[in-house]
Formats: sequence, C-alpha cells, structure tokens
Amino acid sequence: MNIHSGNVSDTPDRSEAEEALAVLRRWAGHASETEVAQLDPAIARLLPGRDVQNYPDLTRQYPDGFEVSADYRAGLPDLQNGPSSLIRGAKEQIQHVGISNFRLPIRFHTRDGGDLALETSVTGTVSLDAEKKGINMSRIIRSFYRHAEKVFSFEVMEAALEDYLSDLDSGDARLQMRFSFPIRVESLRSGLMGYQYYDVALELVQSAGQRHKIVHLDYVYSSTCPCSLELSEHARQQRGQLATPHSQRSVARISVQVEPEAPCLWFEDMIDHCRDAVPTETQVMVKREDEQAFAELNAANPIFVEDAARLFCEAMQGDPRIGDFRVVASHQESLHSHDAVSVLTQGTMFASRSLDPHLFASLIHRG
Repeated sequence: MNIHSGNVSDTPDRSEAEEALAVLRRWAGHASETEVAQLDPAIARLLPGRDVQNYPDLTRQYPDGFEVSADYRAGLPDLQNGPSSLIRGAKEQIQHVGISNFRLPIRFHTRDGGDLALETSVTGTVSLDAEKKGINMSRIIRSFYRHAEKVFSFEVMEAALEDYLSDLDSGDARLQMRFSFPIRVESLRSGLMGYQYYDVALELVQSAGQRHKIVHLDYVYSSTCPCSLELSEHARQQRGQLATPHSQRSVARISVQVEPEAPCLWFEDMIDHCRDAVPTETQVMVKREDEQAFAELNAANPIFVEDAARLFCEAMQGDPRIGDFRVVASHQESLHSHDAVSVLTQGTMFASRSLDPHLFASLIHRG
C-alpha cells in the first residue's frame, strides 16, 4: 500500500498539466462534437482548427409564427428598471434623458384659419432621479403618439408632457418640436409668388414645478455694411470710381418665452415682427425689376450686426404676448473670412454665462 505524506501538494505542476492536456486532446480528437459538448463545450478551444460550438445548436431562421404571451413578456430582462446597485458612475440626478429627432407628420394651425401637415422632428426628455438606473426610451415615443393625430398647439404639447411625467415617473420634462414652416410671399415688384420656409421650433419645459412655453424662429435676411456703403459712395464722389458695398446673407435666431395667459402667438406674427425690424428678407422669386428693388431696399436699410440685434429686440419688446427673449444674429461676411455675430437677451430665461460652442455655426440657411 502506498501512503502519501501530508506534505505532498495537491496542486499539479506544469508537466502534469501538459500530460493531462495531451490526454484530453487525444480523446477529443476522436470524439464527436456532441461528446465534446457534453463533457464541456470549452474543450473545443483547446483543439486546433475547431470552432467553439454552442450546444444545443441555435436556429438561424426567424420565427415568423412566434407570439409573445403575457408570461413571456413578464419574464423579459429589463435592465433600465433594475436596482440602483446597477448604476455605473456617480449616483447623481440627470436633468435630461430621452430621445432626440424622432420624426412624424404633424398638423399645425395657420393664422388664416387653415391647417398644414409638416414633417416634424421631436425631442422628448425627462429628468432621472439619482437612485434610478434609467428610463424606458420607447415610452417617450409611445406617450407622444397618443396625441400625434391632433392639430398641435401648446395645449396639446402640455397634454403630451403630462403623459411623459406620469408614464416615466419624473419630476421635470421637456418637449421640443422642430419643423420648416412655409409661407407664400410676393416678390418686390414683379408680383411673382413663391414659398419662403422658416425654421421653427416649439419648446415646452417643465422645471422645478414651473412650465415655460418657448418659440424659436430663424429669420434669413441680407445685411449691407453701412461702412462699406459710405466708402463706396466716397470712391464714386471723390474719384469717379465705381464701387459696390459688401452685403451678405445673414441669419437671426429669435427665441421668445410666451406669456402664460397670452393669446396665441402665431408663427406668422413673429415673422411679421422680423420683417418690420429688418425688411431685407432674402427673396424667393426674382425678375430684373425685383433684383433692382432689392438693391434699393438694401441701400435704404444698411445694418451692422449690432443694429440687427437691437432692431429685433425693439420688435419683440412691442408685443405684450412675449416675455423674456433672446436674439442671436450672424452676418456671414462676404468681406471677411469670419462672421460678425451678436447676442442680446432680455430677462432671465435665456441669460447664460456660457454659449454652446456650435451656436453660431448652426445659424445657416440649410438647403
């Protein structure tokens, strides 16, 4: 009888492991895939030229006839509603989490009593408490779709926002709808008609128990430099030298907070305010007489970017339906390799010490 001393180690050394591996490989080399899988599927990794096989084999055919039962659905994993122990990173509140740019056709009222169906990009977000892992993103879309067939207004947006707060058990929420709003405009002298499109966004924000209605509008216009106009006239008068002042396509983004109990602030109303402030809106349909008229209109309304901000400000101040507002203007210079920009805010809603690094770059007339 062999008696082993208690000092003998139970841990095999490298040579013993190599011998065991050689035995395992000899056996697996003659065994079937099923036999290998029954012993341990990981053994396949030890065999040259053999792929790891799942056992049993999984089907690759899509199950068209499969139906989800209530019990099956209840058993599906739901990590986003898991315990706070699953949170990665700091356990802090997230102010905005949700979905951006889901699109669908939405109907909007027009000032003349009609309706327009417009492709609309929707962003919906809610706040997330520090102890919650996440939200079910699909509920953002499902909640919104309950209202998608209605003609939209801030009242309908408020109903959708209420669903966000309820369905996702959140304290704060934000809903934004972006679209391009068409208006038929007449040329300056020829009488031709064409469609001008305005980038508009409606925003409804619930924060700290308060609700805010916001409208954003991009207005595209021509800005003729007053300094360049004077220098051109000086060259003509003093030296008989033909010269033209530089002008450029310019964009102003007007953001306004609608007063809580105010009558409807139509998109067309905001556009009229912009036209009254800066009448050199870019043209749609143009014949020669219109082009000449536009040159005359620009000469009658030369404008620095500082002037633009203050003129738009004056127009917004004159509408009692508008509370706080912000004007961001960008004159995309034809003289310089850079743009001239300005920002003017009134009230606390849009006041900020920091600006989005891409704010001015976003002020473009998209084709």
